[in-house]
Amino acid sequence: MKRKQLNISMLVLGLVAFATFAFTPATQSTGMYAQDPVNPSIWYDLSEVDPGDDTYRCVNTGNCLRSAPNTGAPVVEIGTFVKNSDDLPIAD
Repeated sequence: MKRKQLNISMLVLGLVAFATFAFTPATQSTGMYAQDPVNPSIWYDLSEVDPGDDTYRCVNTGNCLRSAPNTGAPVVEIGTFVKNSDDLPIAD
């Protein structure tokens, strides 16, 4: 009898684990792109760059970062883009 209960418990545990992973939505990262303030044809891919005094900042108001490298893409961070480095990665 105990062996049967153990098998049922293992089956239930397996089903719970399956359901947890099967019905949990995958997280999707949003791109973060900024338009160069001097040359608007240049976009920076800041998806992997942490803001800081030696990279960039978003200050005050405006459309600092967008989800894609174009002005029609959704805004993902408000502020004015301030470029603090000449080594920011350029978007393809």
